[in-house]
Order: sequence, then C-alpha cells, then structure tokens
Amino acid sequence: MTFHRYGLAVAMLLLATSVAAQPLCAVDALDREVCLTAPATRIISLSPGATELVFSAGAGDAVVGVGAWSDYPPEANSIPRVGDSSRVDLETILTLKPDLVIGWTDGNPRAQLDRLAGLGVPVFWLAPRTFDDIADAVRTLGLLTGHQPLAEQQAQAFLAGLDAIEDRYVSAESVRVFYQVWDQPLMTVNGDELISKSIQLCGGVNVFGELPRLVPRVSLENLLTADPEVIVTAGRGEADQTWLDRWQAWPSLTAVATGNLFYLSPDLLQRASLRMLEGTRELCDLLDQARARL
Repeated sequence: MTFHRYGLAVAMLLLATSVAAQPLCAVDALDREVCLTAPATRIISLSPGATELVFSAGAGDAVVGVGAWSDYPPEANSIPRVGDSSRVDLETILTLKPDLVIGWTDGNPRAQLDRLAGLGVPVFWLAPRTFDDIADAVRTLGLLTGHQPLAEQQAQAFLAGLDAIEDRYVSAESVRVFYQVWDQPLMTVNGDELISKSIQLCGGVNVFGELPRLVPRVSLENLLTADPEVIVTAGRGEADQTWLDRWQAWPSLTAVATGNLFYLSPDLLQRASLRMLEGTRELCDLLDQARARL
C-alpha cells in the first residue's frame, strides 16, 4: 500500500512537471508562432500601443524597456527608452536581457527586430485592426506573461463596453464626420481604420471611408466637396485649437456653420488599446452634441 501511494505521488509529480514544461505559444500578426518556455518576466514593448496593452494584460511590472512616446500608464514614463519608430537600440535591448520583445508592424523596423529574433530573442508582432484584435492582443499577452485571468477579464470588459455603445446608437440619426489626423498635409482615416470603426459605432459616417489607404492624404478641395457635418481632431497631442480654428476660414462648411468642430482627448482613439472604449464614449457624446445642432 505504501509503495502504491509512493508510485502515485511520483506519477502526479511527473505529470505536473510535464504540464509546467509545456511551452507557451501564440501566433503573431506576421503569422509567426512564438513559443516561450516560461511566462515572460523581462519585456520590451516598442510602441506606445504595445506598452498600454502589456500593462492592460497585467504584466506592467515585467516591462524593462519601451519605445519612444510610451507615456501611459504613468508608470511607463520611468522605464528606459530603447528606440522609436525608425530605429531601435539593439545594444541596449540586448543589455536588458529581455525574454520577450513586442513589436508593432506599422511602427517598428522589421529588419532590426528580425536580427533580434535571429539572436534568440523572442519577438512578438502586434497589428490590431479591429476591436476584437485589441481584445485578443490583451489575451495573448496575458498568456505569454502568465496573467490569463486578469487579461481575460480586461478583454471581456472592453468588448462588453463596445457592445453597449453599439446597442445604444444602432438607430441613431447618422452624421457625416471628417476625422482630422494631421494638418499639413491634411490626413484622415479610411473605413478600415479603428478610428473609423468608432465613428460608425456612434452612428457617424466617415466621409472618406471609401478611400483605399488606411491613413490617406486628402486635399482641401476634397474636404470642401465632402462638406462634413462634423469635424473632429485630437490635434498634435495637446489641447491646441489651431487645427480647428483654421476651418473658420470656410464658413460655408456645414460643420463650421453649425459649430460642430470638436477636439477629442489625445491618444484615446489614436492608439489601438483598451482606452479606445473611453475614446469612443467621448466621441459619441460629441456626435450627440452635433446632432442637436443640425
């Protein structure tokens, strides 16, 4: 009987060891499978959006390096910078001995990160294009860092909040919206960009939604012809009304004539993170104000 119990205990220990030894694997935005032998404890996130998503997944304490402009949550400001969208400091990154590097397909140099991967550093690429992609990114980062319960909770709360917005505005009167990403050159978003999906959730119609490029340039003539009922911008990242003030030179624009020129809090919609829920709510409130003036 004693031998039987001893044998059972050994078998259970071997099973537990086998389960613990199973690698953590996930497929990234480049369709590359990335496997870790244990949850990541030294993470480098190379874009502001990636940094936010890592923190949202519960792994903020494991972040040892970040890309430029990673300023949220506030704790990210004290983490060493290791590069920007055009170049990363490979030497510094290697010195930090990361066991996971998070790249952003639209903002990080692929050749440099491929060099890191070639040196044995796991590199996981993100490229959220939908709200579900954002939630899945949080879930995946939770898996790779050992924070699955919290990450799942965060992802579900995010999607539930967006579902509530959709239910509220499904029958709202549509308003024609121009979202100004940049001033010179004049730039906006097409219908595939996440900002445009927020506009749609709020009952808005992106006047340049049919353009082929994700972040297209548009001419002033195109804008005047489209004659949006609402113009929204987040400016350069601070409460700078300059971009909205310039439209006062065209009083015939419906958005100008009705006073529907709005400034949105920076970063809430311009980063693919869980804060897009907060940004979408703010956008919906602005479009409600616009409807009341039309």
